[in-house]
Amino acid sequence: MSRTSLLNRRAPWSAALVVALAVTGVAAAAPAASAAPFDLAGWATQGGGTTGGGGATPVTVSTAAAFTAAVKASGPAVVRVTGTIALSGMAAVSSDKTIIGVGSGATITGHGLNISRSANVIVRNLNFRNWADDAINVQYSTRVWIDHNSFASGKDGAVDVKRASDLVTVSWNKFSSHDKTMLLGHSDDNGGEDRGKLRVTYHHNFFDGTGQRHPRVRFGNPVHVYNNYYGGVTGYGVASTKEGGVLVEGNFFENTEDPFHLGEGSSPAGTLVARNNHFVGSGSGQAGGSVKSIPYSYQLDRASDVKTIVRNGAGPGRI
Repeated sequence: MSRTSLLNRRAPWSAALVVALAVTGVAAAAPAASAAPFDLAGWATQGGGTTGGGGATPVTVSTAAAFTAAVKASGPAVVRVTGTIALSGMAAVSSDKTIIGVGSGATITGHGLNISRSANVIVRNLNFRNWADDAINVQYSTRVWIDHNSFASGKDGAVDVKRASDLVTVSWNKFSSHDKTMLLGHSDDNGGEDRGKLRVTYHHNFFDGTGQRHPRVRFGNPVHVYNNYYGGVTGYGVASTKEGGVLVEGNFFENTEDPFHLGEGSSPAGTLVARNNHFVGSGSGQAGGSVKSIPYSYQLDRASDVKTIVRNGAGPGRI
């Protein structure tokens, strides 16, 4: 079967299933009829949507100085990255930016992106390697889309979302050779800022032998984790903690002993609803409680097809 046909296969929705979902406290989402496989979906479509630099005339950069200046400047911009850019510190990203790699080899190394107090930011088609802090740090920001990137061999988080950030989608990325993959909410003590926010969608990501935090969730509710492929995750897949509410739906877990659970470390249990997941050589996971309704429509691939779909579609060079 071709990749295109796999990408366009969707799970059937029956009246019986809709009734069953209502019992869990999670609303069924009808598939969007016309969205292409790699279009924006999830929480970043809300609040007016995420368009990044929009129709701004693209600027192409190949040096650290040009890159940091372009992504920090005020006003809409489309920043095209070529070659390898070695950063000496975190690059501040201002509002209304699209940052996109050219081809499949555009790489950011040494440090990463700090999306702080910004809105309407898109990061696509880049390789992040050997970062000293976080590859992408999102804080006090909203309407952010992180799509079709790859992350490997960093020190701390690959994609961390925290401090009152909201309306974020993380999609079609590949994570490998890394431990602390994605943190959502940095502290159990930050509820005053985080309650009612930290709403993030994680879909069609490829976790290739990574360790933990896929994601680790605090406060966000609902957080939507759907159609991801977990291949040989060594620690755990998803953890719902400290007032978090996570819908884990239509994922493929392979050789992953602990696919999802409640609580983590010293953080108390949140809630987690699991449905329509596929398990091969993996544990069954721990779920409990209810989760708020998902407000957006989305296309759900059949879980048993997700391994093929994601391995063929995730990472740079696909868009």
